[in-house]
Amino acid sequence: MSNRSPLAFIVFSLIGVALFMTPIPVEDGFTIPVAVLSDLMQDVLGAAIQPIIVILIWISFLGTLIQKGFRPHALDQYEFARSLFDVSLFWFVVRLVAAVLTVLVYFELGPAFLWDPFVGGLLLDDLLPTLFTIFFFAGFFLPLLLNFGLLEFFSGLLTKVMRPLFTLPGRSSIDSLTSWLGDGTVGVILTNKQYEDGHYTQREAAVIGTTFSVVSITFALVVIAQVELEHMFLQFYGTVIIAGFITALIMPRIPPLSWKKDIYYDGTAQLKDESVPEAYRGKSFAVVRYGFDEAAKRAAQNSSVKAFFTQGAKTVGDLWLAVTPVVMAFGTIAVIIAEETAFFTWLGAPFVPLLQLMAVPEAAEASATLLVGFADMFLPAIFAAGIESEMTRFIIASVSVTQLIFLSEVGGVLLASKIPVSFGAMFVIFLQRTLISLPIIVGIAHLLF
Repeated sequence: MSNRSPLAFIVFSLIGVALFMTPIPVEDGFTIPVAVLSDLMQDVLGAAIQPIIVILIWISFLGTLIQKGFRPHALDQYEFARSLFDVSLFWFVVRLVAAVLTVLVYFELGPAFLWDPFVGGLLLDDLLPTLFTIFFFAGFFLPLLLNFGLLEFFSGLLTKVMRPLFTLPGRSSIDSLTSWLGDGTVGVILTNKQYEDGHYTQREAAVIGTTFSVVSITFALVVIAQVELEHMFLQFYGTVIIAGFITALIMPRIPPLSWKKDIYYDGTAQLKDESVPEAYRGKSFAVVRYGFDEAAKRAAQNSSVKAFFTQGAKTVGDLWLAVTPVVMAFGTIAVIIAEETAFFTWLGAPFVPLLQLMAVPEAAEASATLLVGFADMFLPAIFAAGIESEMTRFIIASVSVTQLIFLSEVGGVLLASKIPVSFGAMFVIFLQRTLISLPIIVGIAHLLF
């Protein structure tokens, strides 16, 4: 191990923490440097960003069509190209749907509701530009968190906290902090990479992806502003933290998450030993010393600048060409169903008696918002606009943030990842999170109002 390895661990990990986990004040509250860079990139690209996204989605579709239909040697000889374009029939259809939808929305063709600002326009003009730039910076800079020992350092340090509470290894604490301070999609990307690299089992990756990929503080501010309760942000976010913490204690211990196998991505079932080796025991600060040494070893494996940027470019390409079409297809269809049909209202109808039992004002109106968040997390706050009761709007806003999984962003990224969570399981988890968090949030709301 090089003498410079400990220094590399400290310097590059600190840069990663600064970029992804350091809150900085902005006009609307707090954000992280990567989000600021993302916003700057959107400003620089301006109106060009939508056609770029359309082109990327069409490259994804046409590349898949060519690979599946003709298997040209030029594509087939490269493992990265094969992994990108040689997908199943289902994902080929998803990319086809995304390609068609982007053209219809961008050129404002077909039914008007398709390119409505709150339907297809919500995805192509609002969410996807954000994801496009987030994917760019996350793809290039996440190795600073992953490859230079930060996770190895915290793995042993926080295992005694994460294991008994959430049945997870200590390194997962970095995933959750990155999501909380930055963006839920970044947390999913980080978790997926850790799963593919063999650091999480199927169960651990599924738990982290569906339990800790929380929305950022900045987005929470947008939600509470939409329901016109900005003056109650501290009470609101405190409620979200309490409900989210209790939900995170319960979810890993019940199906379907508890049914996931503790098998790694490569198929091995031997769980990693998280205990401190015998050589360190009895020494002062044994866990810290062991973590630091493991971190330095990890940093020593990453000395090539070319490899760093090559890996980053592949990650960005994978996110742009594999994940973006999934978000466009599933997100747009889900929002169309939410906005143009009464489907989610019907699904929410059984909640009316439950809300009435818990003495929630305007229970019928509130029930219509409870499941619509599966399409997009912002929709419950929009649907709550006509509700007069501040208490009910507070409950709707709090539940929408603790539900976590929504198809227009985090859910779409999860589906496109290697994390083993199916669409059906995702909806069941979403429903479970709703049922667990709702009584907690209502109870707190009764104390506040």
